[in-house]
Amino acid sequence: MGKIHPSHADHELELKSYEKPYTCDGCKEPGFGSRYRCELCNFDLHKDCMFASPNTHHDFFRNSTLKFLFQPPENCSCEEGRRYCDACGKPIKGFVYHDEKKGWDLHPCCRNLPSKLPVDDVKFDLCDKVLSKCLWCNKKKREGTVSGVRGWTYVSKCKKHHFHVNCATEMALEGWDKGTYNDDYSLALQNVELPIQRHNRNQRSGNKFIRMVKVFFKTIAAILLGDPTITLTCLLVELVAK
Repeated sequence: MGKIHPSHADHELELKSYEKPYTCDGCKEPGFGSRYRCELCNFDLHKDCMFASPNTHHDFFRNSTLKFLFQPPENCSCEEGRRYCDACGKPIKGFVYHDEKKGWDLHPCCRNLPSKLPVDDVKFDLCDKVLSKCLWCNKKKREGTVSGVRGWTYVSKCKKHHFHVNCATEMALEGWDKGTYNDDYSLALQNVELPIQRHNRNQRSGNKFIRMVKVFFKTIAAILLGDPTITLTCLLVELVAK
């Protein structure tokens, strides 16, 4: 049996799972794998957009209540008059969790990002300050972000490893864009090579580091793409284990 969602009240949405990317019609952000879908209207929602809570919290915003909205608030003093997600730094185009007092905004999937993330034997903390270059994009500030909304970064306890939150999604999107295998997502992802793999291609000492990065990216990408399933995890393992 399907379920009705207020944003698509004419037809029921059924839980589907395809090994294909899609754009969520709620938050307008990319997704992969499982989604709630109306085949008649080609309408898809992330699980987190389908079952959004009226009010929620995030550990990063202490003593703050985030209210779910179907559209971003109109009152905005940001550049270009647009609101940006404080987690990934990307524009808010649809469903959003918003703090009216502080002006904070989070995409529904971004709200699931943990404040602490142990990866292998390395512990990462979520940080709103960019302290060093990201190991994926090799930049401190992500392109497309605005001043004041740089997006979150995961920083290792040793301060040596820095990863932009949204670079995990960009890694997957690069695989889709370069894919020459029609709808075969796994084959498309195999075209992507991590920058650190290029530098450590002939160095055995880099294997442990590559493994750590592999686990990190597959975890964050699964959260942001709205499908933390074994299928997605396996595909990302294929990507970075090449």
